[in-house]
This record gives sequence, structure tokens and C-alpha cells, in this order.
Amino acid sequence: MKKYLLLFIIAVFVMSCSKKVEVKGKITGGSPLERIEFVEASGVGTLPLINIGVDKDGNFSGSFDAPKDGMYVINYANKQNLIYLEKGQKINISGNGATFPNEYLITGDAKNNNDFLTASQKFLGDYGNKINLGQLMAGDEAAFVKGMHKVEADINKSVEDLAKKHNPSKSLLEWKKNDTKVTILNLLANYEMSHGPMAGNPAYKASKALTDYQAQLDSDKESMVKTIPLYRQYLLVKMTPDFQKYAEANSKGKTDITTSEMFAKYLGTKKDLSQTAKDYLLAFVMAQADIHPKTSAQNIDKIKKLIDTDIKDATIKSDLLKMQVAITGLKIGEAAPEASLVKQDGKAYKLSENKGKPYMLFFYASWNPYIGEATVPVLKEVVNFYKSKMNFVFVNVDDTKDQFTKTSNSLLKGIQGVNVYGEGGMESDIAKKYGVYGFKLPCFVIIDKDGKIASRSFVNLGEQELVTILDKLTGLSAPKVDPAMQPQLQIDPTAPQPAGPQPAQAK
Repeated sequence: MKKYLLLFIIAVFVMSCSKKVEVKGKITGGSPLERIEFVEASGVGTLPLINIGVDKDGNFSGSFDAPKDGMYVINYANKQNLIYLEKGQKINISGNGATFPNEYLITGDAKNNNDFLTASQKFLGDYGNKINLGQLMAGDEAAFVKGMHKVEADINKSVEDLAKKHNPSKSLLEWKKNDTKVTILNLLANYEMSHGPMAGNPAYKASKALTDYQAQLDSDKESMVKTIPLYRQYLLVKMTPDFQKYAEANSKGKTDITTSEMFAKYLGTKKDLSQTAKDYLLAFVMAQADIHPKTSAQNIDKIKKLIDTDIKDATIKSDLLKMQVAITGLKIGEAAPEASLVKQDGKAYKLSENKGKPYMLFFYASWNPYIGEATVPVLKEVVNFYKSKMNFVFVNVDDTKDQFTKTSNSLLKGIQGVNVYGEGGMESDIAKKYGVYGFKLPCFVIIDKDGKIASRSFVNLGEQELVTILDKLTGLSAPKVDPAMQPQLQIDPTAPQPAGPQPAQAK
């Protein structure tokens, strides 16, 4: 139970306006097969804002639009850490490949804020290990509330002391104080729910002292719901019993209603919640319950409609739609978007050149070793079987055209198809239009003979659904193969991350 406090305390997230952040640095011993990603920690979509390559010497550089001043997640080699960034900053990050990003050094504009953040995390880690939370949770309520007041006071004193030493920005200091309030709120909510069963007292109800303490901490609702995802989770936990009763009373005879639709109806009854809070909470439920790779076409349409009608915040609306495309793919039946593509000889290439014949788009990059090891052997078999009835377009999203030429010549040698490059790699026009991110490589999309999207996006060629679509479009019948014998790429792009939802690249 001691670790429970630490998990709540270290769950850090965000804050303000959009402007490019320029980042560069060096990871000693860094691998060119690994990528650095930055993800906004307080957003609802949890998609990488940029995917940066590391060269053979460990150097990297890039720039991205920061949606807000606030907390961001750094992903590298399936490891994560937090960094506080503000619009327009130029920063330098250095570290060692064995420990990055668990440990890193920052110089430049973001130094003071991140020195403060690192020192705060160290204090909280040490402090969390000293707290006997299990004893407090199992004890009587008066002792627990007194203990929580002490925890709050200890953390706030540390924050003030560290602020004097490191001089963080006003926005970071305000966020940190709200983060402490949210930490205590979640512990109070946990006690309220679990104390009765733990103490063998099912009739237990929170006293006025505990509820007054909650109300005191819950005074900056609008700021906390915007900047701290853990606060959104707190609100959802608090309203879960009421929502369950509402759902039971309103779901009779409705067998096809989604969780998101029911929750949206429920939020319509909550007059005490601001529209901002409703937007963030509904977005959270959508991302967790109804936006996933297996979402049916019918439910995809329902969710899109719900985003359009019930989400009022333009940024949240946009982020959800991007997330849906990244997870489920473009809408089946819509025209496949054209995009800027170039062949090895430098000539432009248009996807519409395939019109009249179905084709498969295959997105890949040299820095994902899974593709060469497991995908390409299966791809060869698929191409050889279907090539008489359909075309294949291999879209490379490496960082440079030179790397594209080297990769396509070696990786796809002898496989019938058109090799093209998306200028800009992961930042290319085609990657953005088709929702391709590091965690979605390899990625396969089927287009029909009329140039319309014919499938969701797949990451595994062995899926029976994909084979069924290929058979239908070509009139061929692929031999049945035991799914257990097919290489499987295991990813969960909808899984929440410590600082807000962020997918790691598939390996």
C-alpha cells in the first residue's frame, strides 16, 4: 500500500497556447533503432506530437507545436518520463542510452522548471516510501483525515522550499499545488470507498470532516479538469455509482447503445458540471470504452456523431477525431486521400494511378526491426498470391529519402509493387492523413478499385478479417492458415499511460 501513494503523487500532467518547441540533444550509446516521442500529458488523444530519430552517434533534433505550456511525456525505448515545456522554448537534452529517459539533463530555456520537477519527484519518491498508507487506510476516519492533512502540509512545504531554490515558472508552481490537491482527493475517495469493507463495516459513510476536506481541496475544478487527467479519473470514480444506476434504469430494450452514448445522456442530467468538465470526461470514456481497433463500422459512426454533437471544445474534438483515425483507420467507403509521394527516381506518384484495380498500402520504416524479421516474409506470400488481381504500394516513412532508397532496395527486393517515399517520414503528408504513428508500424490499408477505403488499418497481415477483405476484392480464395501460426504484433494503442494516454512504438 505504501507504493499506492507514490503512484498517485507521481502521476503528473499539464497547462496554455500553441507554438513550436525546438529540441535537440545527445543520448550517449543511443540506438538508431530507437525513437524519441513527445506526447502532451494532459490531452485526450495521447498521440505523439513528433517522432524523432537518433543517429549513430546518439544525436537528435526536431521541433513540434506544443498545444499548451505544461507537462509532456518523453517516450524512448519503451521507457517514459516527464518534462515541463513552454511554447517557444529551445532546449537541449542529454543522457545515457542505458538510463534515458529515466534520467536526463536539461539545459536551455526549460532548465529551471525541470530542475524543480526532478527535485519534486525525488522528494515524493522518498516521501512515499516513508508513509505507512496501509495503516492509515485501515485506521479510523479521524486518524486518516489527520494523516492526510499532514501529507498535504509536508508536500506543500517541500514544494515551497524547492521553488525558492529552483525558481520555476508561476504556471508550473500553480500546477504543482493543484497536483497535490488531486493526490489527496484521490486518497480520500479511495478511503471512502474501501474503508467499510476493510473495517468490516458495510454501513460506513464519510463524516462531515472528510467531505468538508474534499470540498476544500476541490476548489479549482476548472483548472484541474483541464490540466490533470488524474482529476478527471477522480470525478469519474465519484460519479460511477450514480451512473451505474442511471444506466440500469435507461438501458432496458437498448441492446446496441454504446457506453459513450449512455454516458453522454447521463452527463446531460448533471447540471453541476461545467461544459469543460463534460467534454473532458466524455472524451476519457470514449477513449477507454469505444475507440479501439475492433470498433465496428456502425459504432465508429456513432462515436463520430457524438464527438460532433456533444463535444464543444474544438481542440478536444480535433484530438478525438485524430485518435479515432489512428486507432480504427479512415472511414470505409470514403475516397482514399491523395498525398505527396515520390519514387526512387524523384518522380511524383499519385495513389489514384491505381484506380480500376484494388491495392494495398503498406507503411514501413527501417527503424522497426519487426518489419524485416516477421512482416516481410508474410508480405512476400501475400503479394505472390494476390498480385494478379491487385496492386501493392509500399510507403516508406524513414527520415530521409536516402534512407528510403537503401531500405526499399534491401528490405523489399524482389517483391512486386511500387516503392514510394512520404517526404518528411513520420511527419509526412501521407502519415498524417492515414493516421500512421510509430506504434502503428507496420500498417496496412486496403483500397478498392474505385479508390475508396475498403478496410480499417491493420498491423498484422495474419488477421483473418484482412484476408477476407482481400479475397472479396480479388475473387481469389487464400488457403486457410491456423491463426496461431501467424506472426502476431501485440500492441494496445488505447492503453492509458502514466501521464495521459501515450502509445509506444511497436517493436
